[in-house]
Amino acid sequence: MMAGEKIDATQMLRKLVAFDTTSRNSNLDLIDFVRGYLDGHGVKSELVFDHGGAKANLYATLGPREAGGIVLSGHTDVVPVDDQDWETDPWTLTERHNRLYGRGSCDMKGFVACSLALVPELLERGLKEPVHLAFSYDEEVGCLGVHSLIAHIIEHHPKPRLCLVGEPTMMGVVDTHKGIRSYVTTVTGLEAHSSQTQIGVNAVMVAAELINFLGQMGEDLKAQGDATGRFTPPYTTLSVGTIEGGTAVNIIPRHCRFAWEYRSLPGTDAEAPIRRFEDHVTRRVLPALEEKAPGIAAITTVPRSVTPALKPDPGSLAETLAKALAGSNETQAVSYATEAGIFQVHGIPTVVCGPGDILQAHRPNEFVSIEQLEACTTFLRRLADRVCVA
Repeated sequence: MMAGEKIDATQMLRKLVAFDTTSRNSNLDLIDFVRGYLDGHGVKSELVFDHGGAKANLYATLGPREAGGIVLSGHTDVVPVDDQDWETDPWTLTERHNRLYGRGSCDMKGFVACSLALVPELLERGLKEPVHLAFSYDEEVGCLGVHSLIAHIIEHHPKPRLCLVGEPTMMGVVDTHKGIRSYVTTVTGLEAHSSQTQIGVNAVMVAAELINFLGQMGEDLKAQGDATGRFTPPYTTLSVGTIEGGTAVNIIPRHCRFAWEYRSLPGTDAEAPIRRFEDHVTRRVLPALEEKAPGIAAITTVPRSVTPALKPDPGSLAETLAKALAGSNETQAVSYATEAGIFQVHGIPTVVCGPGDILQAHRPNEFVSIEQLEACTTFLRRLADRVCVA
């Protein structure tokens, strides 16, 4: 790309989709491209790497270096396309019937593309208030990268006055979403010949008992409901996602591991489900295992990710601005989680507003409509009218 080159949101999205930034991969090629594009417009950026140096967050400021400013936040990673039946190449943006198909086109490279495409216009018009670009890694596997990005911002820069996270909302303003806590539970049993069940501890069957308990806990959470009436489904959800264990049908399995999560309503005790689960393990399950295989049998549960809920903050700077830019008096609640709750926990008023329909995310033939990209561009140009000199 030529230094100072201007490209529109669709052209930018085409370049971003071409980078396979599935969370298991490095995102550095995309980050290097974005950094080069910004540098070509005279905008310096900072990188915050993961521990291994294979991934990086990017932070850049347009306009004056002063306190406050507005963060435009997006993640650079995408979910896998493995075993999905795509009609087009997922890494080549393809236009059909006013839709742009490609992995990440909706979730959420569309917003990143709109933000980057607007950079030349913001600079030409002159900014009286800073606009910050904050692009993270590993959002799709637990919002892992954004923690170090926010820590870097708070340590090295004035705190922004608000943040807009551009996850797909059909350009509606989302002021609240559920939080996520995910865990991996490992059961260690005792091998034996499968004909001698009286001397072994079957880790798979113990895991099945624990999963059954989680299922009952999920039903209890469902019965508690949602007092606000804003969420679909209207309760804290609980789900087991993966399970693996055993070596052969004629061996009592020693190990079994399963991953599970719950998505808690804002304002509820997010620690309550894990406390109840661990209490059940300690008081009801472990004693019987330790009696049969002392010093061997064990059950361990370790956290995989913690993403706080986004709590409603009526009249906040972020909500007020986003509603004005979107031309709406309404706010929405969503059941998926974003990085917005993490920004909010650090004292930065935050809402979610971005192009595309979340129902298209994570699916084969993911797309964002051209109309939605145009709506996002209009939204950001209205922002420019507020923060630019001319």
